[in-house]
Amino acid sequence: MSKTSKSKPAKRHSKSTAKKISSKRDTARKETKPTQLATAPKLHKLLAQAGFGSRLEMEALIAEGQITVNNVTAHVGQRIYPGDNIALRGKLLKIGTMPSKPRVIVYHKPAGELVTHDDPQNRPTVFRTLPRLRESKWVSIGRLDLNTEGLLLLTNSGELANLLMHPRFGFERTYAARVLGALSNNEQQKLLNGVKLKDGIAKFNSIAQAGGKGANCWYHVKISEGRNREVRRIFESLGHAVSRLIRIQYGPITLPRYLRRGKWIELKQPALQDLLVKVGMSEYQKETAPQQQKSKPKRTNSSKRSKLIQQQFSTKNSKKKDKNKPKSGARKTKRNNTKSR
Repeated sequence: MSKTSKSKPAKRHSKSTAKKISSKRDTARKETKPTQLATAPKLHKLLAQAGFGSRLEMEALIAEGQITVNNVTAHVGQRIYPGDNIALRGKLLKIGTMPSKPRVIVYHKPAGELVTHDDPQNRPTVFRTLPRLRESKWVSIGRLDLNTEGLLLLTNSGELANLLMHPRFGFERTYAARVLGALSNNEQQKLLNGVKLKDGIAKFNSIAQAGGKGANCWYHVKISEGRNREVRRIFESLGHAVSRLIRIQYGPITLPRYLRRGKWIELKQPALQDLLVKVGMSEYQKETAPQQQKSKPKRTNSSKRSKLIQQQFSTKNSKKKDKNKPKSGARKTKRNNTKSR
């Protein structure tokens, strides 16, 4: 008989330990400044930043009463202060009171890896080689199926992931597809106009030939949606099977040519700032902007500066005088030579 795994409920503390926890929480709140208490983050925003879902999904969970703060059912719009304990369905969450700054990782996904945190078959996932996070988790911006490879973006901000996947921002996905058999002009036009699939009409924004030999033809296609196996199904609707599929671009971010399969790099600050501005997360852009400015050298007082200049000038002059002075032994030898002559 296999034992069914049940989620452990949150531990109930005794009265003495509860008093200690409440006293620590009160002291933490007293130590915080009034401005920090006024600008304390809201619960649904904090959970979204930690990668548990979008803000709307977190608000729905709070309204359903599935989230508690300090063993009390939370309400929508509640603010979180230092020392507060947050639990989701009875399980305590390790979340910082202040949302961490968004980070984005560019990963070259190879074929054969899953985009999931938990796999019952214990197959390799894209998250096994990523750096560990203490107070949040990595969230994939869109997904790639098992056999699809190429560019995969991951972030520690659930809000950023949802914004980048939202259709109102119009971030296009570019794929390189190796198709069995060349497409005629009529078939290419059908793919641009739209084909009927089981879950609705789907189409490519653009399609361009990219070489190939024999029956294998490469095409670069752009699409604005991210439905399950959508690119493959669009080609298969016209009888063309896709033997290889690589994502090479997502919005403004392209897959670097030097990045090997299974390797990742973190998006640097200038490109990250541009991405945050495009999705409207300007509050983080303001925080990260000062880090790029080079630190200016400290200025000294005018009196100290003049003294330093005088000392440097005097030392230089003394060195020059010492160089010009001939040695005493050299003078005697010159006099002796003149006398003998």
